[in-house]
Amino acid sequence: MDAEQHSIAIIGGATAGAEAADIFASQGILTVVFEQNARPYGKVEDGLPRWHVGLRAKEYRTIDRKLSQEHVHFVPRTAIGRDIGLRELVEDWGFQSVVLANGAWNDRPLPVEGSDAWVGKGLLYQNPYILWFNHRHEAGYDGPKYEVVDGTIIVGGGLASIDMAKIVTLELTLERLAERGIESDLEELEIKGIPKVLTAHDLTWEDLGIEGSTIYYRRRLEDMPLMTLPPGADEKTAAKVEKGRRNMLAKSMSKYMFQVVPLHSPRSLIIDDDRCVGVVFARTSMEGGRLTVTDETVEVRAPLVISSIGSIPRPLEGVPMKGELYDYTDWDVGTLPDYPTLFSCGNVVTGKGNIVESRKHAKRVGRHVSDEYFRLAQDVRDLEPMGPEEREALLKRIQERQARVGYSGYASWIEASKPPGFV
Repeated sequence: MDAEQHSIAIIGGATAGAEAADIFASQGILTVVFEQNARPYGKVEDGLPRWHVGLRAKEYRTIDRKLSQEHVHFVPRTAIGRDIGLRELVEDWGFQSVVLANGAWNDRPLPVEGSDAWVGKGLLYQNPYILWFNHRHEAGYDGPKYEVVDGTIIVGGGLASIDMAKIVTLELTLERLAERGIESDLEELEIKGIPKVLTAHDLTWEDLGIEGSTIYYRRRLEDMPLMTLPPGADEKTAAKVEKGRRNMLAKSMSKYMFQVVPLHSPRSLIIDDDRCVGVVFARTSMEGGRLTVTDETVEVRAPLVISSIGSIPRPLEGVPMKGELYDYTDWDVGTLPDYPTLFSCGNVVTGKGNIVESRKHAKRVGRHVSDEYFRLAQDVRDLEPMGPEEREALLKRIQERQARVGYSGYASWIEASKPPGFV
């Protein structure tokens, strides 16, 4: 196949989008990556807690390498649905295919009637909270502003909820150590764990006077999705996974000094003086893998409640929804009704924020599009190649959009868009 006889647009430049771009560009496909933000790092930057210094730097380098290669055209500060309509992009720009890799940026609503009225009044959601935590130290940060509050409760389960709990205990530990003239940092505390750092200074957790944070989870501890249960797993494998989950959770709780209360499902909020001051939980039970919500309730008061029950895609004009999710016709490769040339990859489909899972899914979708749609592996020319005029017209539109946002090259753009202190 001659270079750039085919074209594809990818919406979103983070882990999944960059992986898909790498697959297509390596085959000489004209690959255009539209990114809503100035930088393409997505949830790696805004959702992965900033104590993961080494991992974040590694992922940034990986994304940079894939988006700066030949045949990839990066278009930053361009949100599909806001700056360019999805149907316009699919039907009018001249692309032969489009891949959605735009992630899951909205929080799944807390399943409590009327809860949205109390957001910012004692109730917060995970995604804006972690964005604030990751960027609040940057010069010129103008996003939402929150506080780390002792005694915070987190409604949810899984790794993201554990991160919320860790933010509270790690940050408060740093504050208490600083009050004693002891210097430490998030990376040291996260790697060594709070007890080891305190022991090195002849201190205990009790000496700090911190209550810490507590996660309330609606299922059993061994149901918390810290390890993946293989499809069709037998009883022996399931028991092994459940034991591994409990061990992982116990280690994390002892290392970062938070608590988890299982078998509690949120029923209502406790409101006092025009503010959310806690949650009424219904006790639950698990029988044969089925969750049952009982009539028994318990009131839990807290100075701050963080909802961390998962992320969902932002609604996109032209994309049909089924409840909170896109209404895919094929969940394996993320196809949508009325868009025969469109596919989707990463956590916009899977809902999983895990980097490895997003990359794996993007590879699967990228290979499917390459082999089954472009049919490059078979070298079957069913898809009419672009003519020179079509290619030039498409490149002209891309360059016009790049010029509109001030983009002139990947390396220089990335360097200029990094704020002071960006890690």
